[in-house]
Formats: sequence, C-alpha cells, structure tokens
Amino acid sequence: MSYTVHTTPKSKNVKTGPIPVTTTSAKTCPDTCPFKKNGCYADGGPLALHWQKVTDGQRGDSWSTFIDKVKGFKTGQLWRHNQAGDLAGDGKRLDAAANEELAHANKGRRGFTYTHYNVLTDKHNARVVERLNELGFTVNLSGNSLAHADALCDLAIAPVTVVLPETQTTNTTTPKGRKVIVCPATIKDNVSCATCQLCARQRDSIIGFPAHGVSKRKANDIAMH
Repeated sequence: MSYTVHTTPKSKNVKTGPIPVTTTSAKTCPDTCPFKKNGCYADGGPLALHWQKVTDGQRGDSWSTFIDKVKGFKTGQLWRHNQAGDLAGDGKRLDAAANEELAHANKGRRGFTYTHYNVLTDKHNARVVERLNELGFTVNLSGNSLAHADALCDLAIAPVTVVLPETQTTNTTTPKGRKVIVCPATIKDNVSCATCQLCARQRDSIIGFPAHGVSKRKANDIAMH
C-alpha cells in the first residue's frame, strides 16, 4: 500500500509550537476510531482543507521521500507525526515493515504520535505499536474514555492518552485509579508541545485532551461513555 505524507518543517500552530509536524492521508485512519468523520478535530478549519489535499494526493510526498526527510531532521529533534492521519496501515491492520522503517529513520530524534488502531483484540497491531516504542519512536495509544484508557494501559505496551469531556480541565483519575494529566498546552497559553514534551516520553501517567474543535460536541459525547 502507498502512503502520502506531507511534512511541515516548522509548525505555525501555537499549541504545537515551532517543531516539524506531518499530515498523513486519511486513508490510514482506522475504522475502529469512533471520531472518524464523527467529531475528529482535524475535520474542521484550515487543517481539514490541508488534510483533504494530502488525501487527494495534491500535497505531500511518497513514503520513501518522507522517510528521507525524517532522516534529515537534526539529532535530538522533537517532531510530531500525524497532526492528522494515523500510522501506516490500511485502516484495519498496521503495516509492520513501513512503520519499522519509520522508527529506524527516527533514530537519534524524538518523534512521537498517536494511534487509534485496534490493539486490544488485534495482537499484530499491538506488537507493531510495542515494537515502535521499543525502537524509540513514541506511539501513544488513544483512549476514547477513561475506562478505555484503563484497558489500553493494562496492555503495558505503550503510553496512553485519552479524550476527556470538554469541561474536564483539571487532572483526574481513571476508574482503576490511574493518574490523568490534562494536556498543559490546552489550559496554559505559554505551553506547547515544543515546551511540554510529555507525549514524547515513555511514562505511566495518562495525558488527557478535553474535547475540542468544531465537532467537539460529538467528541464530548464519546468521551462521556
């Protein structure tokens, strides 16, 4: 399968900060993501227009060209993969070879991303995610609710994030008592991914993102269940 990836060398998004970010074709988004065309923050605003052009092939690079760009990042560079889109895969199964190639290209750099691919019942996907984290490319498992985040944490294969109700702006805990830290960039004007860097680290705490974006009501409904 071919993948189209657009690389922005220096993001202008104040919440991300001035680091490289990528956008991958929506064809990689898994069907198991409840936000797919149903509350995804990337479905609105300028990002949605950009993402559509990447998906249509009007913008972006081939996978091999993208890999070369990652190899060209300076040593120690923090960068965010997929401000929209997901890991290389067909929507159901992760592409082990392509993702491992990415992890090796990231060696010496600090790439991080998030995935909604099914890892709870799909052992192949779970192993791919675990392998990427072992190789130093931080892949956060995306939880849809606090209970879902607990189930993902129980796997002990990757750090976990979770969508929170839009009104949840203070730290909380999961049903099993795990600590959830609200993303500092969502509640503080002087914090960005570039300065926070929590999502780029292997950690026990869960990072929570209050529902946001033009479809935040739909996201909020999902987070409440």
